[in-house]
Amino acid sequence: METVNKLMETEIWQGKTLADLLTLDFLASAAGSILGAILILFVGWTLSAWAQRRIVRLSQKNKHLDDMLFEFLASILRYVIMGFTVLFVLNTFGVQTTSVVAVIGAAGLAIGLALQGTLSNIAAGVMLILFRPIKTGDFVEVAGKMGTVKQISLNFTEMADMSNVQVIVPNSEVWGNIITNYSTNDKRRAEWTFGVGYGANLKDAEDIIRETIMADARSHAAPEPFVQVTNLGDSSVDFLVRVWCDASVYFGYRADMTRNVKEALDAGGIDIPFPTRTMVQAKAD
Repeated sequence: METVNKLMETEIWQGKTLADLLTLDFLASAAGSILGAILILFVGWTLSAWAQRRIVRLSQKNKHLDDMLFEFLASILRYVIMGFTVLFVLNTFGVQTTSVVAVIGAAGLAIGLALQGTLSNIAAGVMLILFRPIKTGDFVEVAGKMGTVKQISLNFTEMADMSNVQVIVPNSEVWGNIITNYSTNDKRRAEWTFGVGYGANLKDAEDIIRETIMADARSHAAPEPFVQVTNLGDSSVDFLVRVWCDASVYFGYRADMTRNVKEALDAGGIDIPFPTRTMVQAKAD
């Protein structure tokens, strides 16, 4: 009822009696306004849908453009066009759009205060989509969670962990924390520490470690591998080994080389020490 009363106060209806409402001139004027509003809605809807499709197709045609970013921008543009369309429709019926915008702004402020947490996630989602520190398919570690990014929405980031379990992280936790992206670079440097006994021949041990690792096709000859003694431990002489490989094979490669080097050192007669503890029982007086 309140909406009807507001409409009666607009320029079209203001001061009209029942007899005035039944006149052909007034009916024609009202019908013209309604038809104009319908036409504006149709044009606005068509234009917004066309603009959204064009932006999405632009990203699909160019492989260098991020689909998620352009889909987000396309949706924003469509809502903006529809918002202006509604204002034009209201203006057609004589409604003062300035007051409408003020009411919408006040309502938006109240809603924003009530939904601070949700809006912070949306703001973080916008930043993630615009700056793209991570993208779909990347293997990352964020907010203490490690996994493959499946989707980045305005509210949350969806990942699949190492066990293929779904992990949902609020965007504010992603943007507000350190992001480790393991997929950005196509090469990684694997690192191991191998300990040998103090009585072992260090030159032989170094040769065995280097030859074993470089015999694997996944090891990169350049940059040159690093195999050096870096620590004299309590019971072992420690070799620090660093070798480059493709990022896509890193985890399997690192595990395989740990086993292969251990077996090669055993076969070469190189002792690999381990901590021992001697327990002495005190004699009773």
